[in-house]
Amino acid sequence: MPAGRAARVRAGGGALLVVGDVVTDVVARHRGPLAPGTDTVASVRRVPGGAGANVACWAARSARSGGGEVRMLGRVGADSAAWHERELAVHGVRPLLVVDGTAPTGTVICLVDEEAAGERTFLTDSGASLRLEPGDWSEALLDGVARLHLSGYPLFSDSGRAFVAAALKSARARGVPVSLDPASAGFLAGLGADRFLALVEGVDVLLPSRDEACLLTGLSDPAEAAAALSRDIALVVVTCGARGALLARSGEVRARVPAVTARARDTTGAGDAFTGAFLAALLSGADEGDALRKGCRAGARAVEVVGGRPPRPADGPRSSGAPGPAAPPG
Repeated sequence: MPAGRAARVRAGGGALLVVGDVVTDVVARHRGPLAPGTDTVASVRRVPGGAGANVACWAARSARSGGGEVRMLGRVGADSAAWHERELAVHGVRPLLVVDGTAPTGTVICLVDEEAAGERTFLTDSGASLRLEPGDWSEALLDGVARLHLSGYPLFSDSGRAFVAAALKSARARGVPVSLDPASAGFLAGLGADRFLALVEGVDVLLPSRDEACLLTGLSDPAEAAAALSRDIALVVVTCGARGALLARSGEVRARVPAVTARARDTTGAGDAFTGAFLAALLSGADEGDALRKGCRAGARAVEVVGGRPPRPADGPRSSGAPGPAAPPG
């Protein structure tokens, strides 16, 4: 990467534009194994979600003290577009949502086992979220933007891959650094590691989970995987759950940060929280070690709440008079 571009990656100021999935999460919390063929008692909530949207909300929460606008571009169905716009705005995110006239908003059923430290399983209907297309992109979206972050989900559809290519081309032309989260080990396995790495060529920061990093390299050790990936990508940050996070550059692990102790209720969105806080810290001009620490603190906070979003701001407007996020129509 040219020295001038590297300097811009470290610089603070400007807006963060997040691009990716905005979905409705149905979170079902249960205790112990599911009972096939009969009832399993659970607590069920419908909340706004999506990896991209969650990152934006956590970034906005972290950016409140350091300045910097956060914007969110995603594709949703007409069935809940207004609700998702309100929920993003509540967290201080500027919504830039494309309304799909054909497909409904994506829905993810999150099965959370409370006896397994809040570990979760996802059942995903991507809906409109994977229907981003080149026509949804505009050069003007980068006006005032200091960093572009892409959720990996658009890479799992033909139209989304074309969209990502257009966005990357624009960002390179303007010298805007780009970060990307692979998003889903399951979808990534279907796409293939080699194809994925070819599609993200030119990305400045890659933020995989431990499983995603190992899948992309065929290595079992996340530190070795991070080092290997950083030979081709300027900065690689791997989240390792209860083992914290590590950062690699130029084929070497340069920093490790331990996880922050937390009482896990729901691990949904922990990686998104880390990414949002990490990027917000970089946006404010923090060094990479400090950004890692802030990311780990946000990840710990995330597992203590249900759903993938941060707690609603005390002074923020609500979508209705009911406590918590209002349910979408339908």
